[in-house]
Amino acid sequence: MFPHDTDMDSLNGIAFSKGCFIGQEVVSRMKHRGTARKRIIKVSADSDLPAAGSDVLAGEKSVGALGSSAGGAGLAMLRLDRAKAAVDAGVPLMCEGVTLSTSIQAWATFNWPSSD
Repeated sequence: MFPHDTDMDSLNGIAFSKGCFIGQEVVSRMKHRGTARKRIIKVSADSDLPAAGSDVLAGEKSVGALGSSAGGAGLAMLRLDRAKAAVDAGVPLMCEGVTLSTSIQAWATFNWPSSD
């Protein structure tokens, strides 16, 4: 897992102006090229969410996994490009039969990938 996957770049968990650390080159490249594909984002549903670790599907394809949740609110690690493509195509994101709504947290320094 990369620090970007867990939103550490948005939460000031990485010092980009500081000295060396293991994996610095890869982490810096991900920041400057914007190549982090997976991110933790908010998910919600009209009913209780399934157990942590459940697959999030777009049709038959996995786009990520559900993390922690409380009732109908939770966090999921999703491939942003695949999730956005599915939603743009009208394919709902499902987790154990529950339809998910997704949103990127207001404090995040990233957005959904462009549809180009």
